[in-house]
Amino acid sequence: MIDIRNIEINLLVAFDALYDTGNVSRAAERLSLTQPTVSGMLSRLRALFGDPLFVRTRHGVLPTPRADELRDPVKTVLANVEALVEPRTFDPATAELTISVSANDYMQQALIVPLVALLREQAPGVRLAVMPAYITELAGNLAYGGVDLAISTPEFTDPSLQREFLYTERYVCIVRDQHPHKGETLSLEDFCQYDHLLVAPTGGSFSGPTDEALNQAGARRRVSVSLPSFHVMLDTVRAGDFIAVVPQRLIPRRSTGLRVFPPPIQIPDFEVIACWHSRVDKSPPHRWLRGLLSQLANEQVGPPAH
Repeated sequence: MIDIRNIEINLLVAFDALYDTGNVSRAAERLSLTQPTVSGMLSRLRALFGDPLFVRTRHGVLPTPRADELRDPVKTVLANVEALVEPRTFDPATAELTISVSANDYMQQALIVPLVALLREQAPGVRLAVMPAYITELAGNLAYGGVDLAISTPEFTDPSLQREFLYTERYVCIVRDQHPHKGETLSLEDFCQYDHLLVAPTGGSFSGPTDEALNQAGARRRVSVSLPSFHVMLDTVRAGDFIAVVPQRLIPRRSTGLRVFPPPIQIPDFEVIACWHSRVDKSPPHRWLRGLLSQLANEQVGPPAH
């Protein structure tokens, strides 16, 4: 049996860094230590657990099955230690830390842009690292520190994660000011006769929720362009005679040169949520940041223009 008096927290921190980075040099950089120091800590870890833990390769180190077994318990121990020493009160005005958030480009526009403004006002020492949305491996990235918080939708979220409902989003139609359609509303016939473009986050698709709704109504639109980003979409709409169906909260800050209509067909709304791993659930700064997101989510967005 291992004598727990021989277990130093710094050794577990080194194990965590080695597992996350898969490289002794990168682990040393992350820990602000020298490479020989980290190599020495790895030797002590091997002696402590009676296993090689990490096997050297040309491109770094690979974990052994024993290291895989230790990954989750070590993460839990380190999170508990952080909770023990973390101040019970949190003052945003004087805090200095970094929090990472993942979100797609629509959610970045709808929530991250105003969040940055609030942070600058209330917590100038808090740094925000904005990461792209994780379509896969979101739960793993949240569990192992790749990201602290994700803004997502329920269908892309592992049910094991902590979550909070933020808001329900609806869709609107947009065209550029110079678009040949000059009416104040869009009939289904008008909607289908013009070229459309859409955003396909995973790339290359020419179909989405709008097309599913049209199929149920026995109608079809002509999608001419599939784009990877809502930011690119808005610029493309302004440059050509397209119709685009977009989340409503994307528009208020970027409506210049655009006209907005309600869709001529019912397109299902979707939910936006925040999700995180239990390792940061009780953390005062993370709870504070989640509170800011809830505050922003509760801000009302006016009805689509007619």
